[in-house]
Amino acid sequence: MKKQQSGFTMIELIMVIVILGILAAFALPKFADFGSDARAASINGALGSAKSASAIVHSAVLAKGVTAGTSGAADYITLEGKQITVANGYPTADAAGILAAAGLENDFNITSGTVVQKGTPASITTCGFVYTAAAANGAPSFSAVSGGALPVTGANCQ
Repeated sequence: MKKQQSGFTMIELIMVIVILGILAAFALPKFADFGSDARAASINGALGSAKSASAIVHSAVLAKGVTAGTSGAADYITLEGKQITVANGYPTADAAGILAAAGLENDFNITSGTVVQKGTPASITTCGFVYTAAAANGAPSFSAVSGGALPVTGANCQ
């Protein structure tokens, strides 16, 4: 009695692998660049953290009764063991102000109020946000780099 073998032939297996390779070659470019989306997500997380930190610092300043000129040359408030510089009741637009308040000083840089992630290529100039310190009797403002809309998108971070 003759037994009939079952299964796939080598040719059939090779054809399936070739077809999967062709499909992968077309799909890969669509999913290859996640870097810009990851940078945008990081900036948007930092933006939310900075907004919350600004409000928390302002609340602490009001609660503790810190007024201009009471702490010497630079006004500051201590939160969770960190000294945060303040002006007009809100964090200043520098590393000792908003970055320290939000806990971003290790991962982000701030230059002239523009917050960008450390390690961002110099060619990417629109991936960040601008923190403008509070004026007298005002509140700080947050805006996108180059007048773009917030939140930051992957298109800003390419």
